Amino acid sequence: MSLKKYLLWILTFVYLTTGASADTGPKTVQKVDLNRYAGMWHEAARMPNPFEDKAAEKITAQYSLNSDGTIQVENRCMVKGKWQKVTGVARVADRSTNAKLEVSFFSILGLRPVWGDYWIIGLSEDYTYSVVGDRNRKYAWILSRTPQLNETDKAKALAALKDNGYDINKLIYPKGSEL
Repeated sequence: MSLKKYLLWILTFVYLTTGASADTGPKTVQKVDLNRYAGMWHEAARMPNPFEDKAAEKITAQYSLNSDGTIQVENRCMVKGKWQKVTGVARVADRSTNAKLEVSFFSILGLRPVWGDYWIIGLSEDYTYSVVGDRNRKYAWILSRTPQLNETDKAKALAALKDNGYDINKLIYPKGSEL
C-alpha cells in the first residue's frame, strides 16, 4: 500500500470517528479487564471501512500490554495470498471502565497525532468474543478468540451491534471467518 493511500485512510478514519455526535454514542460494557482482553483475536465481521482491504482474509489482532499502560496492537491479514501487518498502539480513554480506548496506527517523529475510537460495546463474560465500535456508529467489528463463534455468541454479538444502532445488514464477513 502506498504511503499516500495509507495517509488518506488514516485521515478518513479520524474524520469519521472523532466528529461530534448528537448523542453520547454507543453504550459500552461496564468493565473490561485488560489483562484478560490482551491476546489474539480473530476478526469475525466488520462494518465496511476504507482502511481494510476488501479482499483481506484471516484477519487477526494481537493485543499486548505495555509497561507504560498502553497496549501494543498488531493487526495481520492475508491479501491476495500475501501476509500484511500493521502495528499500532492503544491507550485507555476511560479508566473507570477500560471500555473506551483510542488506537493509533500512525506516527510521525515519535508523535501520534491521529487517534480513533475503540469502544468495547459487547464482551462475553469469558472473553471469547468482543464487539467494538466507534462513537459515531460508522465502524464496528466482531472479534473472537477463535475463527468460529458458536450460534449463541454470534446472536449476542449481533444483538450488541443492533442494540447500539448499527445496521447489521451492512456487516462484511471476511474469508477465513466462520461467523
